[in-house]
Amino acid sequence: MALVEDRPGVLNRIASKWRQRGFNIESLAVGHSETPGLSRMTLVVDASHDADQVVKQLDKLVDVVDIRDVSDEDIVAREMALIKVRCDAGNRSHIIEVVDIFRANIIDVSPESVIVEVTGDEGKIDAMFELLKDYGVIEMVRTGRVAMLRGAEASHPVSREEESYERYPGQETW
Repeated sequence: MALVEDRPGVLNRIASKWRQRGFNIESLAVGHSETPGLSRMTLVVDASHDADQVVKQLDKLVDVVDIRDVSDEDIVAREMALIKVRCDAGNRSHIIEVVDIFRANIIDVSPESVIVEVTGDEGKIDAMFELLKDYGVIEMVRTGRVAMLRGAEASHPVSREEESYERYPGQETW
C-alpha cells in the first residue's frame, strides 16, 4: 500500500517501476485519501518475485509519501464486482436466491437481465461468478483490491505538517 501525491503522472511512474523489474500488477486501486492532495494506492503483485527492492526504490520517488508492504500483516481487504446476468421470469427467483446467499445486491433490472453488485474477498467474488455463469453472464467488471490495517493504527500516518499538500505546483495548499 502506498500514500502518494495526487498529481498527474504519479501512477505511471509507480507502475513503470514494477514493470521495469518484470512484475505483473494483478490488482491496482487508487483513490483520494482523507488528506487533501494525497491518494491511497493498493497494489497486488505476483508473489513469486521479491518485492522488497522495488518497494525501496518506490520509497525514493518524490511523489511517494509512504509505502508499506502489508503482505504479512493483519488487514481487511475487499474487491467489488458488477455482474450482468441474463434472466427471465423463469430463472429470476433463482438468481435472487444466489444474490441473497452472497449478501450481494441487485442494482439494475431489465426484462432480460439484472446487474448484481457484490463486495468481498477475491474468493467470494469468484464463487459468486461461478454460480452465476450457469444463468449466462453477459459481462463483468471488477475493481482492484483495497485494503486497510486492522485496529487503530493508520497504514500511513500523516504528520501535522503533511496534512495539506499542493495538488499541482502553483496552486494553494489545502
